[in-house]
Amino acid sequence: MVRKLKREVGFSGLIFASLGGIIGSGWLFGPLNAARMAGPLSIFSWLIGAITILFLGLTYAEVGPLFPRAGAAAHIANVVHGNLLGKIWAWLLFMFYIAIAPVEVIAVLTYANNYIPGLLLGNTGLLSRLGLIAAVALLGIMFLLNFMGIKRVAQIFTGLGWWKLGVPVLTIIVLVAFSYHPENLHILHMKDNVHGMFVAVASSGIVFSYLGFRQAIELGGESRNPGKHIPLAVIGSILVGGCLYVALQWAFLVSMPPDQLTQGWTKLSFSGVFGPFAAVAGMLGITWLAVLIYADALISPGGTALVYATSAARAVVANGEVKAGPSFFTKISEGGVPWVGVIVAYVIGCLYFLPFPSWQKLVGFITTISVITYGIGPIVLLQLRRSVPDLPRPFRLWGAHVIAPIAFILSSLVAYWGGLQALSYIFGVLFGVLIIYGIVHLIRGKADDKPLGFKHITWIFPYFIGLWVLSWFGPKVLGGTGDIPFYLSMVLVAILAIICMIWALKVTVPDGRVSDYFSAMEQEGIDL
Repeated sequence: MVRKLKREVGFSGLIFASLGGIIGSGWLFGPLNAARMAGPLSIFSWLIGAITILFLGLTYAEVGPLFPRAGAAAHIANVVHGNLLGKIWAWLLFMFYIAIAPVEVIAVLTYANNYIPGLLLGNTGLLSRLGLIAAVALLGIMFLLNFMGIKRVAQIFTGLGWWKLGVPVLTIIVLVAFSYHPENLHILHMKDNVHGMFVAVASSGIVFSYLGFRQAIELGGESRNPGKHIPLAVIGSILVGGCLYVALQWAFLVSMPPDQLTQGWTKLSFSGVFGPFAAVAGMLGITWLAVLIYADALISPGGTALVYATSAARAVVANGEVKAGPSFFTKISEGGVPWVGVIVAYVIGCLYFLPFPSWQKLVGFITTISVITYGIGPIVLLQLRRSVPDLPRPFRLWGAHVIAPIAFILSSLVAYWGGLQALSYIFGVLFGVLIIYGIVHLIRGKADDKPLGFKHITWIFPYFIGLWVLSWFGPKVLGGTGDIPFYLSMVLVAILAIICMIWALKVTVPDGRVSDYFSAMEQEGIDL
């Protein structure tokens, strides 16, 4: 008997899953990191991040409901560009989703170090041996909660969601009421701040903070009404999250006591205290707010860790379904819990604490890999419009042929702003996976008479190599040699994105195979 995931998640569960993914550790650390990089222009960094994710979210609002499966993003790449790209994307998504819960656990322990000293190594922000043990244990709790079943977990999402919204809103109101210094917005070093405004989008936790919007899509296989609820949850969570984060950055900037800014925003720091909003509240004598923020530093990142622990387990299931991983990845308990996925995601999640033992180190990597994986959405949208034009769409995006290319350009720019180091690491892993699959195909593929589908992925080589080369010769602020000026490099990235998007649409699988996929899904009884 084949067990399936249970469709027990309503709209509130979906939107609070996405909001729970968006409002996590980002609000606790992002505003300080962004202010150091861009000063008052960091407000625009959050706007650029919100617009980027909104454009991507709009494409997924149409595409997502068409794939109401666990770990939907892996299926999306597989359907349009074939088995090989589906496997590669499944592993990239695997790396991405499993990394989020650990980074949220690190955020919890970073704040907890203020009242449980010894979790971090001095003022480095890195986990100590005790902190590493605590991280492994706390991550285990997040994954164990999945065994309660998706219905109860979704109820937790909803309950935590109201708290996670309420505390940041209260923080904005109280800080501005107690300390309002609009003159802080005029402390600018224009050239550095403008460049930093773009770099901060990828490197300070801004795009990272918005990434949770896709949680509603990943839980589509357990939604009661995916066609209606997924688009609303995706778009609604991005709009709410965007408004909240812009307001938080503004409040942080204007509430900062001027005597802390004598050396400008780039030198801003809080000695011995991890967590900017709690530090500001403490300096202003608002002790009760500082205590509340410290409490929220357990609940908000902890709730986000639970959201992503849930999604990571589903990403493992999808990995097995597209045959990127072993078939036992798809095993589901009688209660509808992907128990193998939970265990695998936990074990691999613990490994992330070793190379990335701090919040800032892990965030840059996650942001770059996420926008690369998300970037497939606009391409899939345009291909499905062409290959299955009559397929019923619960949500049809207006202006898709304009919005989709813009979304792909923006996602490419954010990946580029992530810097040379992050791109080198991710592309190294990507091509390593590709080589492994090539070897496996040589050994087994011909005997199985299964085509590798290499021609369908030819577009990723100029795209990835082009991004890396532009990063190598790009501005020094991104880790490059500085041979290509900052703004010229952005124009070149946009041109590269358009060329590769056109290329990608030329080498998709035949339209008939896409139609066959949706016909097979209908025969399985999977409703949109």
